[in-house]
Amino acid sequence: MLPTPYVKCDYEKVYEPSEDSFLLLDILEKERQYLADRFSKSLNVVCEIGVGSGIVTTFMMQNTIPSAGHLNLYYAIDVNPWALESTLTTADINNCKKSYLEPVQADLTSSFRTREIDLLIFNPPYVPAEDVPTIPEETDDQDKWLDLALLGGEDGMDVTNKVLDNLEAILSLRGVAYILFCARNKPEEIAKRMEQIWDIKLIEQRKAGWEILSVYRFQKKNL
Repeated sequence: MLPTPYVKCDYEKVYEPSEDSFLLLDILEKERQYLADRFSKSLNVVCEIGVGSGIVTTFMMQNTIPSAGHLNLYYAIDVNPWALESTLTTADINNCKKSYLEPVQADLTSSFRTREIDLLIFNPPYVPAEDVPTIPEETDDQDKWLDLALLGGEDGMDVTNKVLDNLEAILSLRGVAYILFCARNKPEEIAKRMEQIWDIKLIEQRKAGWEILSVYRFQKKNL
């Protein structure tokens, strides 16, 4: 069993690692050999959207996922500036080489070129809410930054759908995405809707308190 990174953050500003975070760590450990085999021959661009504390990105850096014996570039994306600061801190206290970790304050993958990302990890704001919160104008609006990490609009899918609708342009031809859903997001219906183009696999489903969480793997068919 691979060790969980040590995290020390201000949880009034940054999403605290919870059941969904730890589910992603377990998935990455479970898929480690698959990823190593798929990404064994070249430099890889690894990207996590919504890094929060940085626990998932740090876990990948610690355990060389994909594990290929060559350089990987890690991009940590979040609209929350405190999350980017926390990610750098988490990488540092876990003795990761930050020279290949680039924090990016951006709206999803808007700052990337087409088909640039090889491995995408996304733990979206999946809680259903009336609206997706707007980005705060002031850095110190702590509660509003946390709301952005949680509230996903109608059916909790407003933000996730932006990624799903653009997934073909986001991922490289050999790219793989791991996306987390809650039951109220109706992930089975999403998989059915996208199965014509994508090879979609449920990697694991887990009950977390009153919620049922699942992680699906997306990759282009016939690749």
